[in-house]
Amino acid sequence: MPHYTSYDAVDLHYRVLGPGTGTPVVCLAGGPGRDAAYLGDLGGLDAHHTLVVPDSRGTGASPPAPDPARYAFPALAEDVEALRRHLGVERLALLAHDAACATAQAYAAAHGDRLSRLVLVTPGSRLQGELPTDAEEIFESRAAEDWWVDAYVAVHSLPDATGLDEVRDLLRRAAPLAYARWDAPQRAHAATEPDQLGPVPRAGFWQGVDEATRRALLRRLREVACPVLVVTGDRDAVSGMRAGEAVAASFPHAVLRPLHEVGHYPWVDEPELFRPLVTEFLRETPDGS
Repeated sequence: MPHYTSYDAVDLHYRVLGPGTGTPVVCLAGGPGRDAAYLGDLGGLDAHHTLVVPDSRGTGASPPAPDPARYAFPALAEDVEALRRHLGVERLALLAHDAACATAQAYAAAHGDRLSRLVLVTPGSRLQGELPTDAEEIFESRAAEDWWVDAYVAVHSLPDATGLDEVRDLLRRAAPLAYARWDAPQRAHAATEPDQLGPVPRAGFWQGVDEATRRALLRRLREVACPVLVVTGDRDAVSGMRAGEAVAASFPHAVLRPLHEVGHYPWVDEPELFRPLVTEFLRETPDGS
């Protein structure tokens, strides 16, 4: 597996998918602290673009951080900048999912001139200081589905869970709420989650990011010149849709694209909607043609 040396002389790993030509699309996994393997090939996006998928610190083949502060998302953004330099490109396209959208926004705030395109997939809006309730509304609207009662119990048990095995079991039971359907592809994808989460990187992701830092970062997002695509799903009971609206409103050149019958993992639920949407956005010229 290829690796690059980050700002603190630590070697971090990544994998490359696709043709290996053209400007790379760096793809960041969420969780936070989840092994990037769950991204797969993003619904076949690698057929059209070279995907560079890094293992963030303490996940996949990358080693743990020597300092817990380096798990925080602004520090992870500096790992992305080190990866850009390693790839030898002036600018890159950046795609992020879930919690990694905070890392991508921190990168845009600090290194916006190095971005050609930014794609944020089913983001939360904690960085925006908003906690919309529509994810819960989406979850409640699915109460007639046969998995719902067990998922409801699991979701409400997670805050009190202590042992790692207990947490993994509850995540497994709660998994259906993240998908638009609970069919074979969704079940297979969900089965990988419990063993892919790193508790230490997960715990450190938001640490040390105080209110002043958050507000300063949001102010810098108003200066980001590159086009931004925010993708949401109308059956996403993890992030909801209003969070994506708040994230899109943070940028001067953002387009919000809600997808129908799509949950938190659009490339799993509807790859034939997700892949062309992202491909078209990445191929657009600056004048939108």
